[in-house]
Amino acid sequence: MIKEKVLVTGGAGFFGSILVKKLLEKGHSVVCFDLNQINFQHPRLTSIQGDIRNLSDVSNACDGIDVVHHNVAQVPIAKDKILFDSVNLGGARILSEACVSKGVKTLVYTSSSAVFGIPKNNPVTIDTMPSPAEAYGQAKFDSEAIFSQLVEKGINVSIVRPRTILGTGRLGIFQILFEWIYQGKNIPVLGNGDNIYQFVHAEDLGDACISAANSDGLNIYNIGASEFDSMRVTLESLVEHADSNSRVVGVNKSIAKAGMNFTSAIGLSPLGPYHSLMYGESMYFDISTAEKSLG
Repeated sequence: MIKEKVLVTGGAGFFGSILVKKLLEKGHSVVCFDLNQINFQHPRLTSIQGDIRNLSDVSNACDGIDVVHHNVAQVPIAKDKILFDSVNLGGARILSEACVSKGVKTLVYTSSSAVFGIPKNNPVTIDTMPSPAEAYGQAKFDSEAIFSQLVEKGINVSIVRPRTILGTGRLGIFQILFEWIYQGKNIPVLGNGDNIYQFVHAEDLGDACISAANSDGLNIYNIGASEFDSMRVTLESLVEHADSNSRVVGVNKSIAKAGMNFTSAIGLSPLGPYHSLMYGESMYFDISTAEKSLG
């Protein structure tokens, strides 16, 4: 395998740091670009602190780079359309400009399943048309369009759409769930909790992104776990694994969604519109294209 110089934007974050470690294990030289310093050192690792919204910072990070893995994003928990537009969408424009000017060969963009909103049919396939239902998903989808145009400039582009990412150290919105289970509190599901919900492990997603960097032209990959179940079964399995006294209980779907949206709007809950939109809905990918193309 050719050893390349690889840039990971958002490399100090949860998933970005996993990706950095995997790339180093494969012998690549890695540049981590993030607002924060990455929390480990390696002889082939360079850490650059900068803002994805600053062209000078991004151009500096892209100097001499062969492959870019783009992970910088304001996540749904930010609940701020202005940030979604400036960081997610604006950052895509700036990174695209820097990739062209610096002669980057390949870009892998970690997008989101939020580009599909609530899918009309499951499984979501590679032919399912995206239909974002809130600001975060819209910004992610618009960013995909920006990166797709790089193919006309001779840059290989792979768009990777992961289902909800889990893995060791994953907190954020999941910290609330883990605390409830640790404390033995009841865990709500909407309705009976029989909606089918797919996740993806961060380690598997990292492998998929690295494999996607070997694809030529424009490619789109939907990435998710091959084994999954209903929200109720998933949460009950987690409670059992944690040996907790928590119980999974059903709540009225429409009332719960209204409550989630209200408490989010007034700042009492960290949940964003995407969380209340999808928690009680089924969504899972057909991953056959990714399995065939990426192994």
